[in-house]
Amino acid sequence: MNLKKRNVFIALILTFFFFALNQIIAQGKEYKEAKIFITSESGNLLMKYAGPRALEPLEQPDENYPTIIIDPKIKYQEIIGFGGAFTDAAAINFYKLNDRSRKEFLEKCFDYENGFGFSLCRTTIHSCDYSDEMYTYDDVEGDKELKHFSIAHDKKYRIPFLQEALRVSRGKMKLFASPWSPPAWMKTNGTMLYGGKLKSEYRKTWAEYIIKYLKAYRKEGIDLWGLTVQNEPLAVQVWESCIFTAQEEKNFVRDYLGPELHSNGYDNIKLLIWDHNRGLMYQRAKVAYDDSVASKYIWGMGFHWYVGDHFDNVRIVHDAYPDKGLLFTEGSVGGSWEDAFNLAKNVIIDLNNWTRGWVFWNLLLDENGGPRHAGGEVPGNIAIANSTTGEVEYNPPFYTFGHFSKFIRPGARRIATTSSSDYFIATAFQNSDGTISVTILNLSEADRDFQVWFDNRVIRYKSPPHALITIIL
Repeated sequence: MNLKKRNVFIALILTFFFFALNQIIAQGKEYKEAKIFITSESGNLLMKYAGPRALEPLEQPDENYPTIIIDPKIKYQEIIGFGGAFTDAAAINFYKLNDRSRKEFLEKCFDYENGFGFSLCRTTIHSCDYSDEMYTYDDVEGDKELKHFSIAHDKKYRIPFLQEALRVSRGKMKLFASPWSPPAWMKTNGTMLYGGKLKSEYRKTWAEYIIKYLKAYRKEGIDLWGLTVQNEPLAVQVWESCIFTAQEEKNFVRDYLGPELHSNGYDNIKLLIWDHNRGLMYQRAKVAYDDSVASKYIWGMGFHWYVGDHFDNVRIVHDAYPDKGLLFTEGSVGGSWEDAFNLAKNVIIDLNNWTRGWVFWNLLLDENGGPRHAGGEVPGNIAIANSTTGEVEYNPPFYTFGHFSKFIRPGARRIATTSSSDYFIATAFQNSDGTISVTILNLSEADRDFQVWFDNRVIRYKSPPHALITIIL
């Protein structure tokens, strides 16, 4: 056995050993005490540690007492991560902060020990609506060979911001990218705005453009984990947008993008289709996944939340195509307590419907909701950069989201979780170290008693109205 083969063999043995050890630890862990964290408008509690709570014996719960039942022996999907989006707007705002605020922001978002440990984030391929200007990496008309391709624009703000975040996350943050539109010269309407379609003669060029993007970012030390084919492919917008029907998206993946990824050594990239709202996701899945050639290139589906809830559609897509992944890839989040409640509700329901990761939109906006070059600015965000003081305002949804990103780590497995009360929804995950995170949302506008029960033991607690509570076992 040569040295290289021996090292590979040893690495495989060690991987198996540590995996087995973690499983033994997880299965043999004794749960005697719980830690409780709460975010609630009542008392202005922002992921407040509420102290330890002992488990009490209880063989049979009362059916009239609100009870969250968990069963760690029954496991479902594995979590990839949680995070936000590195738009141009977020990067520009980051570099307007003072030194102390930049350091604080990076730690709060990307450091697991001292912050919320965002582990799955998104970025854009050239500009989107949340850029200060419209641009591409090759604006030379008819440049099929992409001789003028350059990511110089991104090197000013976005790439340095990404590099800083990766450093603070100790390389544990996964990143996926989405295009809003091909360059104007590749499109039927001659502009990146107002929808339009990719011209047939530029399908291969556009796929090669995406490969060049992946290679250019790799040279900057940024290896992408995933890629979506097109952001919101049925939305005609006043900003960058491009229309792909389900058939057109499937054909582009099957005949151009998929083969280009594989022939250039990017077969490990997780390719996602749709990247739009929950409403039509089953139709898009069926068209793409029922084509065996296209399907082999596709890891799964991304979805958003902008037009109706349609929560059941996520579960139905999983049930029909259980070998395909599901990710929530974009949701704009305001800064209010109502936004915090809505965020928590959506994350819990999506996770219970087999979603493997959840990514909100802009990581950081200014007090005007920008900068944004098209479509108008809408104030409010999960985190706001004050352009006068150079400091960051962390709004309630930031802490709500932290309940998920901090306590449900990559590799965690969802476990069976039920609620006996219409006032509460919940989800629970077992991390690889054996710890269990139970996340509970009070849907009502009143104080409510509840209990978490498993293995003939119970933890009791009183929830304020609309509170989000995490119990760590």
